[in-house]
Amino acid sequence: MTSVSHLKTMSLRKVHFVAKVSVNLQIEIKSGCHPATLFNIQDKLPLSSTTDVRVFSMKFNQYAFCLMAALSSNEVVSAPSASLQVAKPNSTLFTDIDSTDDQVVAVGKFGTIVTSTDGQNWQQAEVPVQSLLTAVTIKSDKAAWACGHDATIVHSSDNGKTWQLQQYLPEQGKPCLDIEFIDENTGFAIGAYGMFYKTTNGGKTWKSQFISDFVHPDDKEYLEELKEDDPEAYQDEIKFILPHFNRLLMKDNAFYLVGEMGLVAKSEDKGISWQKFEEFYPGSFFSVNETPDGQILVAGLRGNAFTKSQSDNDFAEIDIAQTATINAILPFKDSTLLFANSGLVHAFDGHQVTSEQLPSGHAILSATIFNNKVIMATEKGLITWGDSK
Repeated sequence: MTSVSHLKTMSLRKVHFVAKVSVNLQIEIKSGCHPATLFNIQDKLPLSSTTDVRVFSMKFNQYAFCLMAALSSNEVVSAPSASLQVAKPNSTLFTDIDSTDDQVVAVGKFGTIVTSTDGQNWQQAEVPVQSLLTAVTIKSDKAAWACGHDATIVHSSDNGKTWQLQQYLPEQGKPCLDIEFIDENTGFAIGAYGMFYKTTNGGKTWKSQFISDFVHPDDKEYLEELKEDDPEAYQDEIKFILPHFNRLLMKDNAFYLVGEMGLVAKSEDKGISWQKFEEFYPGSFFSVNETPDGQILVAGLRGNAFTKSQSDNDFAEIDIAQTATINAILPFKDSTLLFANSGLVHAFDGHQVTSEQLPSGHAILSATIFNNKVIMATEKGLITWGDSK
C-alpha cells in the first residue's frame, strides 16, 4: 500500500493515477448510484489516520462521473436526444439556479431547464440534450448559457424558453461544472480534470485551454519533453493531469477559481495566467463568492469554509459546527448564506455563523434571490425559503 508520506511527495500525475485506480474499483455501484445518495454519502465517510486527504478528495469528486453513469445510457450515440417534457418539471434534481430582475432559470437532471417570472409557477423549456446540466448563467433576456455532462453547452436567446446546442462532446467523458460570462460575448466553461474553455463570440465557438500554471513542477519538464517528442501522447496526457475545476468567480479584472485537492487560485488578467494560493486545506472546494463587505469566501467538503480580505493572501477558517458539505455561497444583504447537504443553511455575518435546517433534509446545491425570496435548487426540486430582509 502506498504510504501517506509517499503520496504527498508524488507529482500530480502520479497522485491522479493512484486515485483513479481506487475510484475505478468502486464504480461497480454504477447501476445503483442514486443522486440523493451521492450528495450525502461524503458527509458520512470518516477519514482515518492512514487516509491521504488528497486522494480521498479526488475519489469523492468522481460524483460527476458516477451520476453520468447512473443517469445516461451505455449506448454510444452520434447526436443527443432532446430532454423529456414532464408533468412536474420543478420537482426533479436541480443543480444550479440563476436570476435577473424579471426571471429565474434552473437546470438539472436529464437536461431539464425550467423558467419562472414569479418564482412560483414554472415552465419547462425546450432543450436539445438529456445530459445532466450542472450550471447556468444569465446575462440578459437574450443571452443565457447552461453547461453539464458530456461537455455540453447550450444557449438561449428568448428568455430561456428554447435552447440551442453549442457544444456536445460525450466522447470526452468529462462534465462541465460551471459556466460564467463577462459580457454577452466573452465567457468561460470549466470542469473535470482541468476542463477550461473560452469563447469570445457568445459561444458560437469554444476553444479549449490547458492551464499549465497548475501542473506539478516535476511534471512540467516531462510534459515539455512529451509535447516535443510525441504530440499525440501529450494531448492524451493533459486530458487527466489537472484537478477538477469546480467553480469560477469573476469580479472586475480578478478571477477566482476553486477545485479539488485544495485548489484556490487567482487571475488578474482575466484567466490568461493564474497564481495558486498556498494550500490551507487539502480537500475539495465547491464554491467561491464575495461577501457583502468585500471578502473572498471559499467553501466545500465536510463543511469547511475560509475567508480572506481582498488585500490579504491568507485565508482564515470559519467556525462551522456541522460537517455537511457546502455547495453554494450567496451574498445576502449584510450577511452571506452558505447552502449545504442535509438541508443546512448557514448565515455568516463576517464574524460568526448561525444555522438552520430544512425539514426535508434535502441537499441544497444552489440558490438565488428573486422577488425578495431565496429560491433554492435541491436534490428533490425547487424550494422557496424565507424573506430576503
